[in-house]
Amino acid sequence: MSSKLQQQTDVLGDESVTDAVLELDDVQKRYGTETVIDDLSLSVQEGEILTLLGPSGCGKTTTLRLISGLERPDGGEIRLNGDPVAREGTFVPPEQRGIGVVFQEFALFPHLTARENIAFGLNEWSKQEREQRVDEMLDLVGLADQGESYPDQLSGGQQQRVALARSLAPEPEMILLDEPFSNLDVDLRVQMREEVRRILKEAGVTAVSVTHDQEEAMSISDRVAVVNEGRIEQVGDPEAVFQHPESRFVASFLGHASFLSGYVTGDAVETDLGSVPREQIHGLAPEYDMTRIDILLRPDDVSARIATNGDAHGHVVQRRYLGPTILYEVQLDNGDTVQCMHNHDDTVPLDTDVSVAVDAGHELSWFPHGQRTSVMADDD
Repeated sequence: MSSKLQQQTDVLGDESVTDAVLELDDVQKRYGTETVIDDLSLSVQEGEILTLLGPSGCGKTTTLRLISGLERPDGGEIRLNGDPVAREGTFVPPEQRGIGVVFQEFALFPHLTARENIAFGLNEWSKQEREQRVDEMLDLVGLADQGESYPDQLSGGQQQRVALARSLAPEPEMILLDEPFSNLDVDLRVQMREEVRRILKEAGVTAVSVTHDQEEAMSISDRVAVVNEGRIEQVGDPEAVFQHPESRFVASFLGHASFLSGYVTGDAVETDLGSVPREQIHGLAPEYDMTRIDILLRPDDVSARIATNGDAHGHVVQRRYLGPTILYEVQLDNGDTVQCMHNHDDTVPLDTDVSVAVDAGHELSWFPHGQRTSVMADDD
């Protein structure tokens, strides 16, 4: 494994990799001539909720299937609690891995009650132990009064909680969640994110989730691993990944991203929107003095107003009404495009000349001009 991936994926705070419940080392998966997973390395610590985040077709669900044992890797190694479960000459089948799975469709048995669904995987437990465990799970997920209800008598959120309780009941080594909120209404989705995180933390279980929804990944996870074309682009806590992305893909996939070119001169970076103090540029090394860089800006880092007295920097080329806010796209005179967010009642018409300012109260990330990855990523 490369030193970069070792540092990125094997450390959570001050914990050692020996605390990892799950480890993937240089895992590969191919379908015919197509490489779907390309030397992917990752570790997940005990009690951690980690989310694989990426666009459709990036390999995140295939990674989940490799972890569960539903697919065999074509290279590399997968370990659970330090023991190999998949490598050349070794393959532990899914039913022997001690992993619970919550499927996107919940996959509840329609002819069984909530209680019977939860008890389904406890056949080897005594009747008394089984009943006690089901009661504990119903209490944990807040459905103590719904044990005799059938799936079609439950709401989508209640069905999801039953599915989660069923996966937790056998006391698995870890839980895998495949797009767990995609079948829920928008309002319920937000509520269930908080509820599922609470349940997983109270149960003390290690969990790996998969989603393409950035907000979902940020809200439920201890760490996020951004996946692109079968490789992990970056892994870290949600705030760090959002605020200091190590590639332009990560920057853009996690939210609206603009790149403002500037020239490093001593204590500032000179841009067409004015000077940005050098101390505000995260990790800007001395060797980049007198060079061009691209500063990452989020819409809330930029403000715009209708230009007066010839102070225009560009003009509005797009306007998106989002309810509480309006997202504007401004074409600058130098060819750069920046986005800015305004309140819903702060209207600037299309094609209006505007004056634009960088108005960020935090450190800004940057990339060498024209490069895909940041210097911080190269130095790891």
